[in-house]
Amino acid sequence: MTLNFFMPMKPPTVTHQEKKWTVRGGKPVSYEPAELKAARSKLMAHLGQYRPERPLEGPVQLQAAWFFPTVKGHRDMDPKTTKPDTDNLQKLLKDCMTDLHFWHDDAQVYSETVRKFWADVPGIAVSVEEVNNPD
Repeated sequence: MTLNFFMPMKPPTVTHQEKKWTVRGGKPVSYEPAELKAARSKLMAHLGQYRPERPLEGPVQLQAAWFFPTVKGHRDMDPKTTKPDTDNLQKLLKDCMTDLHFWHDDAQVYSETVRKFWADVPGIAVSVEEVNNPD
């Protein structure tokens, strides 16, 4: 099974790295600040439209392209080399896809490609493929 889709949106710039910590009952506990909760909700709402009927099985390849709104000094499809970092973007995306049962566990993602660009049409393009015999 292969899923390909584009989610038109202004991609969230808050990432999983922005979790906060507090101490409750003498033990450290992590929590999500409001901005991270909002980013997670936004991604979940958009991704939910593309959730497969059944979780993907076995090895999975994931490709994501993040398109951020063009700003002065950049043109459409220029590579974006500023924060947020690609690994932090992917962590939140994969966590949301796991919560929505795109797969059983994000450990199934054996190969991933992530790119980020400045773009006149902001959004996130995702391709996820169930691979029976990875090369």
